[in-house]
Amino acid sequence: MSFIYIVAMVIAVALAGYLCVALLKPEWFE
Repeated sequence: MSFIYIVAMVIAVALAGYLCVALLKPEWFE
């Protein structure tokens, strides 16, 4: 069960990082 939590945490961190980069550095995605 803990493996699912680890996967969910990694996905959440990746999404949060992606959103931060997308908001702060939108020119990187142009």
